Amino acid sequence: MRSERNYVAGLYTRLDAERARVKGEFTAALRGTGGTPMERDFHVRALAKEAKRLDVADNGLCFGRLDTLSGEHSYIGRIGLFDEKNEFDPVLLDWRAPASRAFYVATGANPENMRRRRQFHTRGRQVLEFTDEVLGRPGVDERGDAALLAAVNAPRGEGMRDIVATIQAEQDEIIRLDHPGVLVIEGGPGTGKTVVALHRVAYLLYTQRERMERHGVLVVGPNPAFLNHIGRVLPSLGESDVVFTTTGGLVPGLRVTAEDPPEAARIKGSLKMLGVLEAAIADRQRLPEEPIPINLGGVAVQINAETAEWARDEARASGLPHNEARVTFTEIVTYVLTERAIGRIGRTWLSRSDRGAWERMRKDMLNELANDDAFTAALDELWPVLTPETLLAPLYSSLERLRAAGADPALLRADGDAWTVSDVPLLDELVDLLGRDKAADQAAAQAAAREQKAEAEYAMNVLDSLVGRQDSMDDEDHLFATDLLYAEDLADRFVEQDTRELVERAAADRDWTYRHVVVDEAQELSEMDWRVLMRRCPGKSFTVVGDLAQRRSEAGARSWAEMLEPYAPGRWIYRSLTVNYRTPAEIMTVAAALLAEFAPQVQPPESVRACGVQPWSRLVTEDELPAAVEEFGRDEAGREGTSVVIGPPDVPGAVAASETKGLEFDSVLVVDPERILADGPRGAAELYVALTRATQRLGVLHHGPLPQALTGLVEAGTPAQAGNQR
Repeated sequence: MRSERNYVAGLYTRLDAERARVKGEFTAALRGTGGTPMERDFHVRALAKEAKRLDVADNGLCFGRLDTLSGEHSYIGRIGLFDEKNEFDPVLLDWRAPASRAFYVATGANPENMRRRRQFHTRGRQVLEFTDEVLGRPGVDERGDAALLAAVNAPRGEGMRDIVATIQAEQDEIIRLDHPGVLVIEGGPGTGKTVVALHRVAYLLYTQRERMERHGVLVVGPNPAFLNHIGRVLPSLGESDVVFTTTGGLVPGLRVTAEDPPEAARIKGSLKMLGVLEAAIADRQRLPEEPIPINLGGVAVQINAETAEWARDEARASGLPHNEARVTFTEIVTYVLTERAIGRIGRTWLSRSDRGAWERMRKDMLNELANDDAFTAALDELWPVLTPETLLAPLYSSLERLRAAGADPALLRADGDAWTVSDVPLLDELVDLLGRDKAADQAAAQAAAREQKAEAEYAMNVLDSLVGRQDSMDDEDHLFATDLLYAEDLADRFVEQDTRELVERAAADRDWTYRHVVVDEAQELSEMDWRVLMRRCPGKSFTVVGDLAQRRSEAGARSWAEMLEPYAPGRWIYRSLTVNYRTPAEIMTVAAALLAEFAPQVQPPESVRACGVQPWSRLVTEDELPAAVEEFGRDEAGREGTSVVIGPPDVPGAVAASETKGLEFDSVLVVDPERILADGPRGAAELYVALTRATQRLGVLHHGPLPQALTGLVEAGTPAQAGNQR
């Protein structure tokens, strides 16, 4: 034990030395003047990223050791460290390195030329104890259960923990899988599919950093609580170039959480909405019911239906998005009006042979139309500049417009712009269908340039003032910003490049493309959702995580092939996880009985452990319910770990099962399971999710008869009594 403690202490000494080295180089880089501002900025950012990588390694820096048959041994840890005197001699192997793989996959039957696997149990920088597993002998447990069970039995805290020290063989195979397309990871509750997907991202960033880090990774989860739960896993593994969002946040500027009723969500999620959107745009490309008079060059001309129809046909035939095709529409209408006006004016006094005079007249009329409010209003009426919001909101609030677009009347709502999660992929689709408003884009670009120039001038003025102050003081006693940056350099940085971090730039840019995308709870995504995500990753490099048995959305996936084959034909593969590391066998037995009723074709995952506490149920009246919920809360307050109450929305203190997807708690109280079960066609999936959130204790409160699938619960008098049943 002493030698291991000394070795790990030496690793921390090496870590501290690396931190000091990087910090020194970072400070020197800030003060440096060589190269261009962009080159210096790139160097500074690289050092800052390296410093961040070193900062995450304090907790659990080294968690294991591998001994080979020849007596050599290697230490495995959160990051890689090298000998100070020999930069090619590793003193700590990164868990993602090929040489570390045996730590996760070596078993008694296949020892991978290893004799022993040692796993450290640490607190802070201190090694408390270690567990040895001798490999290559009959009867040795292939899962390394000592360390695994210690991890899965530990009380839950805030946020998901990484599993870098306890990755199991079937998980490691998926994490290191070399597949350039779409990987589907399916597994029942507690199989670790989410954390496996996140570790796969860390592995890809480690092995393909140059290809991936310039564009980053997108992680899409079911709700903000889930993203908050998993948000610390990748940073704890030293990876920060990752954007986390829900499908409701895929359009910059929107953070939508409201959901449609099931029928509206199903309609909006179908690819049939593409035709509706196109028809809705076409409906806004109008012909005048009556000719529109325009005064041009002192004569009256008109935009009649025939002229508008010709212009509309030409604009549509251009194949351009709506807003960009407005240029063609405008050119045709302008041509007709100017020809008519010139014909009326010129035939009285101007010869056709005087081309110069004709052209000057035409130029004058074009300028006149460009500044004519009546002409602009006519264009806006017949071919308006549209945004996704100004197209979709009036569509939803008008039964007439819905009918004209061939849309289902179920989409009608009073508040057209009360956006829901199902609206987001439609708004995103409309960005491409409508195209850009070039005039607005140009104005925005000019405004941004003016703002950027002002920032640069401000920076120069501030630093110049510091120079003036420094000139009047003792240089040896005072350190000013000019010691770190020259004013011109800072100004150049404002002008030449975007100084935001990758995550900020990516999240704010609708057209940003990622090198890899992770989609969790992917069974809930609609056909329209997948179109958004595929646009975000042209290389079609995805890790897709889900469980079809837990699908609650009517617009969600019924098969992976149905959703993925159109976008990645022949480039997606399927892997499954079969071991439940979260849910104890006692609870999984109850959940499996429910699963057998609504999805008999699905095999429930096998629990890796038992907890010794039987899940219970208790019959209460409606008046007794609040007190029973409070009693559960008081009982759990005296225990270590986390707890949650899951139930219908009118239950005080309860959250919906859908809000707990992907989360886990030490103790769960499910209220009114019969009402959850009766809530629509996917009520059984909702209840299945609720039952499988607990890692230790599960209780159920019910008003009426207990659903048949839950009759395996032990009837208890109080939650406190139930919690002690073994």
